[in-house]
Amino acid sequence: MPASLDGLLVVAISSRALFDFEEENQVFESADDRAYMRLQSERLDVPARPGVSFALVHKLLAFNPPGRAPRVEVVIVSRNDPVSGMRVFRSARHYGLPIQRGVFTRGRSPWRYLAPLSAHLFLSANEADVRPALAAGVPAARVLTHSARASDAHPDELRIAFDGDAVLFSDEAERVFQQGGLDAFQDHESRLASTPLAPGPFKPLLEALHRMQRDPGGAMRIRTALVTARSAPAHERAIRTLMAWEIEVDEAIFLGGLPKGAFLRAFEPDFFFDDQTGHVDQAAGHVPAGHVAAGVVNEAAPPAPDAQPPAPLAGRSGSTRPPSRRPALKRS
Repeated sequence: MPASLDGLLVVAISSRALFDFEEENQVFESADDRAYMRLQSERLDVPARPGVSFALVHKLLAFNPPGRAPRVEVVIVSRNDPVSGMRVFRSARHYGLPIQRGVFTRGRSPWRYLAPLSAHLFLSANEADVRPALAAGVPAARVLTHSARASDAHPDELRIAFDGDAVLFSDEAERVFQQGGLDAFQDHESRLASTPLAPGPFKPLLEALHRMQRDPGGAMRIRTALVTARSAPAHERAIRTLMAWEIEVDEAIFLGGLPKGAFLRAFEPDFFFDDQTGHVDQAAGHVPAGHVAAGVVNEAAPPAPDAQPPAPLAGRSGSTRPPSRRPALKRS
């Protein structure tokens, strides 16, 4: 039978999100891709240092213990060239990461390959790749490469934290807040407390994680958290929405506008997703963090030059946003 990814949790990740290629990327930005390729070729036998998403990937792949049917597939999807791709695979092998598939596009945005992969998550250091992926319905986030690394306190537990509005949920309530302020937001959410919010771009990922939680198998476990600026009474609609979806989170943290960083540090996630750059930047000082360029607060940027507005991918329930016209010539 032909190989298939059906039934697997598929995570697509760029080389800079998985490994620390910041020094090499500076060479690319200050010179050209030939100099970058030459440097990567010279370092083929030098394993790259783990990057921001390394702990996340390491734990995801631990859901595939020897002798059991695999449950997770991690694929490198990167703007890197094929020569640099050799170093990526060699680095993965050095750390015992069984990654066997990759797409390397030498400077072009690779988001179109997410559809044939049926990816449940795409992590990249390049926002110009993240935006069209989100627009196509793939949960995607720009990894902040300067983020703190994940704690090693929970080796047998994959921990992921999500913001609510414009991430797990639609940006409906956030739009009310942006237009009318906190009082209007609280009134709106109180009146609609029993009406579930529409899905946000990361509902498919949470749904896939929840399925794995219900059928754990092996030693690895999953723990999820909703970390939101909401407070009572607006908390009720968020909880009722998850109940309507028949999806559970293990922890719900309603902060009423308090900074999220210290609470995230206490939860110790392997990754945190938020749509607001201020929250993500603050969180990155404490935990691995990624920016989800979705919702009303991220609508200003126009499409990228090498990305056509995509149609939503089948089976995905995220919001559709136009991709960005930011410079595409950055390694991801």
